Amino acid sequence: MRRAVRTAKLLTGVLALLLLVIPTTTGRISLASSTYLCSGYQGCVAAGYGDAGYRQASSTMYWRMYAGHNCTNYVAYRLIQSGMPDVRPWNGSGNASNWGVAMASITDQVPTVGSIAWYKPHVTPAGSAGHVAYVEQVVSDTEIIVSEDYWGGDFYWRRITKDGGGWPSGFIHFNDRVVQPTSPPTIAGTPMVGAPLEVAVGGWTPAPTSVTVQWLADGAAIPGATSAGYVPTPDVKGKTLTAQVTAQLEGYTPGAAAPATAPVAPGTFQATQQPTIQGTPEVGTTLTLTSPAWAPQPAKATTQWYADGAPLAGATGTTFRLTRDEIGKQISARVVASAKGYKKSRATAAATTPVQAKSVALRSPSRVKGAPQVGSRLVVKPGQVRPSNASTTYQWLRDGRRIAKATHRSYTVRRGDVGRGLTVEVTHAQRNFRATTETIAVASPVTTVPEVRVRPEAKRGKVVVDIRVRALGAPKPAGAVTVSVGGRTAEGELVDGKARLVVRDVRPGERPLVVRYAGTDLVQSAVSRSKVTVPSRNGS
Repeated sequence: MRRAVRTAKLLTGVLALLLLVIPTTTGRISLASSTYLCSGYQGCVAAGYGDAGYRQASSTMYWRMYAGHNCTNYVAYRLIQSGMPDVRPWNGSGNASNWGVAMASITDQVPTVGSIAWYKPHVTPAGSAGHVAYVEQVVSDTEIIVSEDYWGGDFYWRRITKDGGGWPSGFIHFNDRVVQPTSPPTIAGTPMVGAPLEVAVGGWTPAPTSVTVQWLADGAAIPGATSAGYVPTPDVKGKTLTAQVTAQLEGYTPGAAAPATAPVAPGTFQATQQPTIQGTPEVGTTLTLTSPAWAPQPAKATTQWYADGAPLAGATGTTFRLTRDEIGKQISARVVASAKGYKKSRATAAATTPVQAKSVALRSPSRVKGAPQVGSRLVVKPGQVRPSNASTTYQWLRDGRRIAKATHRSYTVRRGDVGRGLTVEVTHAQRNFRATTETIAVASPVTTVPEVRVRPEAKRGKVVVDIRVRALGAPKPAGAVTVSVGGRTAEGELVDGKARLVVRDVRPGERPLVVRYAGTDLVQSAVSRSKVTVPSRNGS
């Protein structure tokens, strides 16, 4: 009897303990409080709502809840699937009625996707043990869609409206659904002072309503750096930059990602314009260095002049006066840009030609002797210079262009020079002096001397004269011709270098024959003198 009593008491205690740990809900739902969207695991899958895989996993206990059809075991399974551990986050009763009480610190009246709809005991559709469901969608502040399972009942998806009588007692925010990245944010650019960086915020699901950016240096927020673009300043040199990207969507836990860079390297200056040296590299003159242009503009720029690559003591300004010490040396200059957070950058001006003394002095000018006509020889008589041992070179030019191999003191005028202007450049040079060049023009244009051939034919009372004129460089010249025979004259024009003139009323006898060619701008004039015998009328 006593054993029976003890056994009965033990069974009663175990039953009481089970009632504390076995979550239960009523198996009936008031149809007035909600709208069923589907029922049963297979039915909901077929309707396109799904069961989150719980049908295959329902035989396992989660958070020490009873397996199978059970609202708390189903919700615990969903929370574990969303990232929570398989450890109930509180001690004590696992009945649905206790969930909102035990987790009061994270329970409110705001429905969000992934939160848990919690019902107190006897709040429709809950029974004496309460009820929990998983919020799948928040249509509005007064309408939600949940998925749920029931102890002793079935699996459902329901649409619940706040004025329908089945609104949850609260919403427990264990691990609400987070906006997740579909493609991670990335940072483009080189992490160095002064070099722009740009963060691409990536893709997110579901689509956020806003995406914000905050740049950090070694984990500390950079004031005002909240745009996608950021240019590192000197104070972040050596620090690791992070772009904290936050994607927000109402009803979701904001998604976050933070791509980072390597430590920020010192910046570099880019010379957008190189310095140049202005002035003649000649003893006694002052060279000037034009300033380079930089991006960005440096805080400080220093200059140093060099002679054949060796620094010149004290030569650190923008100008430098040449002395005899620099004769024969090439002068260059370098500008160094510097600023906090930047590497020193150098810009070098191209070196000059070797420094020379003053120009070779011309004491008397050179002259050209000879006639500028084809076949004539032109000769340069060089002038006097100082220093007297300077060397002299020559270059003959035709219409300003150099004549090949015409580099001697003398030059024989060629037929190709006819009508052209001849000049000669006479250059006097001496080591460590600047060369002096004279340009001497020969009287132009070059002309040619014609050859006049005359063939007379005398008849009674007249003379017929055939004239041929040729000239090198102008083989068929034009121009006027005049023929005189014994005081009688005839005039005409050359055509292709030829003319035939007839002199009439010439008295018989031996008479002088004079042919005068007037010439042109290029062909000189000429005279031919000879004699011709004119027969008398009776033939003698």
